[in-house]
Amino acid sequence: MNYQTFAARQKRVELSQAAVVPVQIAYTDVGHGAPVILMHGIPTWSYLYHDVIDALARQNRVIAPDFLGHGMSDQRDLFDRSLVAQKAMVLALMDQLDLDSASLIGHDTGGGVALMMAIENPDRVNKLVLSNIVAYDSWPIDDMIQIANPAWKHKSTAEIRNFLLSGFKDGLSRADRLTDEFLDGIVAPYVTEAGKISMIRNASGLNTSHTTMLAPRHKQISADTLLVWGVDDPWQPISDGVRLASEIPNARLIRVEGASHWIPQDAPDEWLGHVLPFLKAGHTGI
Repeated sequence: MNYQTFAARQKRVELSQAAVVPVQIAYTDVGHGAPVILMHGIPTWSYLYHDVIDALARQNRVIAPDFLGHGMSDQRDLFDRSLVAQKAMVLALMDQLDLDSASLIGHDTGGGVALMMAIENPDRVNKLVLSNIVAYDSWPIDDMIQIANPAWKHKSTAEIRNFLLSGFKDGLSRADRLTDEFLDGIVAPYVTEAGKISMIRNASGLNTSHTTMLAPRHKQISADTLLVWGVDDPWQPISDGVRLASEIPNARLIRVEGASHWIPQDAPDEWLGHVLPFLKAGHTGI
């Protein structure tokens, strides 16, 4: 699916309790059954999941928001974009959609938000799926530190595009998955003048303390947890997945060989092969 078709399917909602100003959030909402919320990371948007959403929606209600400042959501220079802020947005969106709880799927910084919710809002989390997430002190990576420099606002959108594309090439192991359609789509929200500034602010909002403070509390997570980790990841190493699986009760780690950081794009079939039965087990549907 190209990004124009993906974005056209998204819904829009104004949330008044998610930030210091009312914000517009773009999100996919498809399927029926037990609700699942997909959370992307940086520098992506919910389009990262474009090849797995429809398969998930055949057994679940799938909600995939674009984080504050990311994708097709509000990009104004008026609000925080940290993990704490993104958690507040997800909770506000759940309230707006009358969801008492949902299973969470998190990748990269979206996984950091999922961890935070599982610890601090356990009543809102049914099951937890974590894929190549930020954890401990392994982030932000050098690329994101660079782009957080306010001086990057003087760079052209073409320079921003080329810089972002280099990271996607580094984070995919399977050459056939590095398609022009994916690359064009994943960077599209950030190659406008407004999107460029928003990406800089997104990167500047990254705070390692927001995951290091969670580490002593991983043992408090009560949700059944599945970690599906691309072992080739140069940024979020498999050792972090091993450590998380040892610290989170009721957690199981699946290693996906020949896959790297952007695993929903790199290995969608293998990822779905583990995630779908995990989500289905124990659910009667609603």
